[in-house]
Amino acid sequence: MIELTPSAVSAAKTIVETAKTPASGLRIMVEAGGCSGFMYKMELASEQAGDAVIDADGVKIFIDDISQPMVAGMVVDYASSLEQSGFVFNNPNATASCGCGKSFA
Repeated sequence: MIELTPSAVSAAKTIVETAKTPASGLRIMVEAGGCSGFMYKMELASEQAGDAVIDADGVKIFIDDISQPMVAGMVVDYASSLEQSGFVFNNPNATASCGCGKSFA
């Protein structure tokens, strides 16, 4: 379904392990909005009916049934630089994306 790089797995583990509210993993979803039509959203979550569940080296990633076709084959990375830090979504299904990489068409 999707792949997480080692740096994305490390960041996801840190987020889940240090969360103030207990969660069993991270949810990646697609919502309407952003500069290009759709945007990625991530949140602490637990499994829900219809979710695809990816075990990325011990971290559970949940993807709802509506988002699954839009993220199939996506590689999630985590980049850290002086300018910005955060998850980077390399989605083969995107035909266009905005400069920040958080929105796509």
